[in-house]
Amino acid sequence: MQDGDHLDLEITDVAHGGVFIARHDGRVVFVEGAIPGERVRAVLTDTSKAAFWRADVVDVVDASPHRRPHVWAAADVAVPPEDRPGGADFGHIDLAHQRTLKKQVLDDALRRFAGIDAPDTTMAAAGAAGADDRSDGLHWRTRVSLHVDDEGRIGPFAARSHRVTPTPDLPLATEAIAEVARGLEGFAPGRVDLVEPSEGGVHVIVRPAPQPRAPQSAAPQPRSPRGGAGARRRGGPRPTSRPTPHRAPEDPTAREVIVERVGARRFAVDAGGFWQVHRLAASTLTAAVRSALDAAGGVDPDGAHLDLYGGVGLFAATIAEIGGPTTRVTSVEADARATEHAGANLAEWVGARAETERTDRFLGRLVAQASAAERARLARGVVLLDPPRAGAGREVVERIAALTPASVVYVACDPVALARDLGTFRALGYEAARIDAFDLFPHSHHLEAVAVLRATGAGAR
Repeated sequence: MQDGDHLDLEITDVAHGGVFIARHDGRVVFVEGAIPGERVRAVLTDTSKAAFWRADVVDVVDASPHRRPHVWAAADVAVPPEDRPGGADFGHIDLAHQRTLKKQVLDDALRRFAGIDAPDTTMAAAGAAGADDRSDGLHWRTRVSLHVDDEGRIGPFAARSHRVTPTPDLPLATEAIAEVARGLEGFAPGRVDLVEPSEGGVHVIVRPAPQPRAPQSAAPQPRSPRGGAGARRRGGPRPTSRPTPHRAPEDPTAREVIVERVGARRFAVDAGGFWQVHRLAASTLTAAVRSALDAAGGVDPDGAHLDLYGGVGLFAATIAEIGGPTTRVTSVEADARATEHAGANLAEWVGARAETERTDRFLGRLVAQASAAERARLARGVVLLDPPRAGAGREVVERIAALTPASVVYVACDPVALARDLGTFRALGYEAARIDAFDLFPHSHHLEAVAVLRATGAGAR
């Protein structure tokens, strides 16, 4: 069979990544737009892999009782798959069942990659005590990226593509952002980001597409005694005539400082910088981290605490609030602008500092150079990490374990990456005592989780 062919499939399960599992002649088919238990007709979209194919639902033969009209009409099964926008891959499923499926994906990842046979996890909505003030899961995105193609059309990309699909509505965006989006026009090819901070107002950030540099001549390069043929001297021309892209001019609006509120606390952040996209996410995760720290025994004011991948200091501030005014907490973040804001956001705590450095390098230096007194303080402290979607990775986990902190709090946005890292932590003597998950991305397959890890004394630490 080939791309474009149609299959009748029975959907048996959900998989990580917003797709559902079917089989055809023994081969796994990952299907978008389905629900476990359904019989569907699907069009093959990728048959290039020997191990699995990909397909999109085009007709539902036998519907699940959990199927609903898609919350985004542009992404409904009645729309040709190539025209459906991405970002709402669970929008055809009732909200309660979405959360059941997300918990299933998380629990399965914990079994397979962390060796946790009976995961004791919870799944809650955003908001205080897991109760969002909207029961429909709409209008939560405070940050939206739209794209502009060469013909000037503005909209999201179609799912799994870089093709712009203009849509009349953005049901997951806040109402203010959706209103601004409806009036956008006249932009050059590139991207337009819309940001609504908690203090109100929508910021429009224009990011033109990178333009290729002019081709350079392919002049013969001298042979380097160390680099071999084709090596180039510092500052010399590249040994190619192909044009290479360069950065687009940065919109100054991206560096405009906005304010995000979490409870009574204010955080400065660049308009184009990282902040959680759900309007209640920062407060939800802050409460979850506070609860996790309480479960881990609190914050020892005499310990040394780390907030890794710390951004603008959101979780470092939580650690410091619990520990008191002299709490030693270090926020580590690779982005210099975010670190600058973190330093200001944490200024009221005399023991707080913010460092600009990659987490792996910071930890490597700390493991190699920490004095006996510093190690003793770190052993009484908490390490909190909030890595990107790919996770922390073995090297970072090993270096955290080498510092022997009393407890670790892991904030994760990808269940498989979390499970892999928890598996590494387990081998090094840290067990997950509690894992709480949150549906901070309704109508998509994404979730957020907070895990509390405690040292067991076992493992190769």
